Amino acid sequence: MSTAYTDGDLLRELEPTVEANLNRHLSATTDWQPHDYVPWGEGQNYAALGGADWDVAESRLSKLARIAMVTNLLTEDNLPSYHREIAQNVGMDGAWGAWVNRWTCEENRHGIALRDYLVVTRAVDPIQLETARVEQVTAGFSPGQQGQGVVFADTLFDSITYVTFQELATRVSHRNTGRACGDPTAEGLLRRISNDENLHMIFYRNVMEASLEIAPNQAIESIRRILTHFQMPGFSMPDFRRNAVTMAVGGIYDTRQHLDDVVMPVLRKWRIFDRTDFSGEGENHRDQLATFLHGLEAEATKFEESRDRYLAREKRRAAAKLG
Repeated sequence: MSTAYTDGDLLRELEPTVEANLNRHLSATTDWQPHDYVPWGEGQNYAALGGADWDVAESRLSKLARIAMVTNLLTEDNLPSYHREIAQNVGMDGAWGAWVNRWTCEENRHGIALRDYLVVTRAVDPIQLETARVEQVTAGFSPGQQGQGVVFADTLFDSITYVTFQELATRVSHRNTGRACGDPTAEGLLRRISNDENLHMIFYRNVMEASLEIAPNQAIESIRRILTHFQMPGFSMPDFRRNAVTMAVGGIYDTRQHLDDVVMPVLRKWRIFDRTDFSGEGENHRDQLATFLHGLEAEATKFEESRDRYLAREKRRAAAKLG
């Protein structure tokens, strides 16, 4: 029978790994300045200071790019909740606390830079943006929050597993949003943010890799639980489902990308289907995960077929109007 570790046990066992990966992160990351990615010369006063209120005709972003940028920004805006969730699970002492503070500092830059870019370039309605920010942050975020459709508990392994996949998913979404903007400044900013998210993902992925060595059965249980109930942290924001469909059809983030670019690369790095140290319930959780992934592959294929049919219809309609 494998040893059952408490979260306190695991925090102590993983402390050297956290310290080593914090040092690795600090040597790999490059500090950057949010103001360097904002075209301040394009700014002008809004009505309160004698200028004009926003008009959609001023935006140089497509509807898809506006939806994706706002969704990404509102996701970043909930940083207070993310900090609280992680801090409550890992504490603020030692290397764990140092990482939480450093991670929070870096994440905060993302929301600052994105908002400044959108407001200065008059890309979106700033009043609607602020209203949505207040609503989003007031609602907060917790992976296990009642009424939000997520059923996993907030164990240490749950938290580390969730942020591993979430950071990589956010990287993909930011990267593709930058491409959709059609603006070199926006693309450069989102590429910079994506690089941060990738480094954050590597930290959590490495910590979870060490966790699999310490308590493989407990770790695979969390991995199975998180992936089978995974939702992006913005799922509680207004109109998220409708906007998520628009972003999926537009190539920002869809089921195929989730499976091929997020889930499978991490599982391969952890050698989930090659490991020989699972036993009993651990093997059962891995089998359940394999079944889920098979279903996700089918779902991704179905989405691709449906999307391609929709885009073909839209192309024919556009051609008919021109004709």
